[in-house]
Formats: sequence, C-alpha cells, structure tokens
Amino acid sequence: MYAIIKSGGKQYKVAEGDTVDVELLEGELGSQINLTDILFVNDGSQSIIGAPFITDYSIIAELVDYVAGPKVTCVKYIPGNHRRKIGHRQHYSRLKITGIQKKGHQHGS
Repeated sequence: MYAIIKSGGKQYKVAEGDTVDVELLEGELGSQINLTDILFVNDGSQSIIGAPFITDYSIIAELVDYVAGPKVTCVKYIPGNHRRKIGHRQHYSRLKITGIQKKGHQHGS
C-alpha cells in the first residue's frame, strides 16, 4: 500500500515504514503527526484519487529528526571588482511513516 501526500507545497510518495524529509514541521521529536492532505491511495486492489483530498484514509507519521539539506552557494557580483558569497541550507523534518489506514479500521487490519 502506498499513498501520495502533500506537505509544504510538495508531493511525496510514501509507504508504511518509509522515511521522508518534508519541509519543516513544528513538534517535539518522537511525537505522532497525522498527515491529512492525501492526494492518492493505492491499497493493492484499488486506487483512490482525491478531489482534491481523500478523507477516508489517514497517514500517521513519527517525527524522527530535524535535518538540514545540502548547502547551496551563490556568488553575487558587485561593481568595483567585488563579490559577495551567500550560502543557504534549508531545514527539513524527517518523518517515519508508521501507518496508512482507512478511518474506522484498526492499524494492521
């Protein structure tokens, strides 16, 4: 079973047990996060497409870590033979998908 979710303006394909880095989310490490913006679910026998979101399923994730992405550098040229080097590292939240379940059903059934 896999799903496509929307988080931080981006779309991610997730399955149970996957670890995914999404845009920074607030919360304590180890806390459970319920992802509600589900665009697509495939449970092996059928595919469900949201219009725009699916409300019958819920995705539960655990906030594992806060990480920083790769460093992006930029050089700005200034008149007078000068340069200014600018760097940036985007911050992400690392989530472990613990369950994709239909609402009203217990986890694992």
